[in-house]
Amino acid sequence: MTTSDEMACNELVELITDYLDGALPPPDVVRFEAHLADCTACVEFVEQFRRTIAAVGRQRAAAVEPATRERLLTLFRGTTRDPGR
Repeated sequence: MTTSDEMACNELVELITDYLDGALPPPDVVRFEAHLADCTACVEFVEQFRRTIAAVGRQRAAAVEPATRERLLTLFRGTTRDPGR
């Protein structure tokens, strides 16, 4: 169980983009990094996210076939939907 100041894994997943973009408010950066100090699974998740960004950043949009692009967008949309909807 987490206290109100502790960050759960699912919250970290929701905030990772803002964290990596430097757009996370300072109090949340502290909570995010404190969570990483105690959660090796989230450390690996953040590293995988960074590796994915680095790999995708080297791709040209024209290099991705339209069908592949659509499949990836569908998968991404599925992972970002609120399960309560």
